[in-house]
Amino acid sequence: MKTTDVQKLTGDYLAHCKHQKQLSEKTLKAYQIDLKQFHSFAIGRTEPLCRTVLLDYIAYLHTSFQPKTAKRKIACLKAFCAWLVYEELLPESPFHKIQTKFREPFHLPRTIPIDQIQLLLNAVYAAQEQASTLYQRMTLLRDIAVLELLFATGVRVSELCSLRPENVNLTEGFIKIYGKGAKERLIQIGNQDVLAALRAYQNIFAGQSQQQNWFFLNRLGGCLSEQSVRDIIRKYANACGLALHITPHMFRHSFATLLLEEDVDIRYIQKILGHSSITTTQIYTHVAAKKQKDILTTKHPRNRLAVNGR
Repeated sequence: MKTTDVQKLTGDYLAHCKHQKQLSEKTLKAYQIDLKQFHSFAIGRTEPLCRTVLLDYIAYLHTSFQPKTAKRKIACLKAFCAWLVYEELLPESPFHKIQTKFREPFHLPRTIPIDQIQLLLNAVYAAQEQASTLYQRMTLLRDIAVLELLFATGVRVSELCSLRPENVNLTEGFIKIYGKGAKERLIQIGNQDVLAALRAYQNIFAGQSQQQNWFFLNRLGGCLSEQSVRDIIRKYANACGLALHITPHMFRHSFATLLLEEDVDIRYIQKILGHSSITTTQIYTHVAAKKQKDILTTKHPRNRLAVNGR
């Protein structure tokens, strides 16, 4: 298969990902970048999808990118080749006899200590009490709803920003999320303070939300962006003097880790987070293990025993 053929088929594959697999715009953009990068690398090669070229490309990725990024780019190319086989445009995947497994450095998920989450929420509620204009009150209602929902549900920031009004049911107390791969899941909201915050926001913004078809709105009435959510978090973190750099995804990590520490079954956490594999969720057991060590070091009754000779 020539380079020009591969380039043309890339467009067909991306259309398949958009309409058949219903992947998000963010994922589609990443696929487009990754495949375009491979085409640039393979320019001038007679058979771009042969084993030799792919091995050279994999070696290039390993020397040019972090392991996680390299792994994603290889996975994208493998998926493209699998689609070509499915469409009977290739007899078999060129990755069939290529070893692509490699060791990634292990990083524990960064979490927010529960006392700092409390400080953050206190800061935004305190700001609400001091609001002097209608615009300030409306903005703070939204900010409170955003922060409360991030911590209450562990949703991804992209899922929060893409939330539609019809997918928020505050009467029954749940939200409907369309996650990666357009997978649908329901997340219950059991805390009454969180529901009250969401209802207060909904009561004020219901008209605009229905008109724009976004639950969370920016100051111009459009869809709230992921960067705006990061700005909201930074604003109140600075207001209460937190030194920790907090990101939206850290709320997700904290949500999962704290539930695990409360002895919630990991498979329930997996479903709530929308992980397709339990392996992804198990990273939080390492954080919980650290908590276990702290507990057994400081709380174990052996610490109160005075044993002769010890």
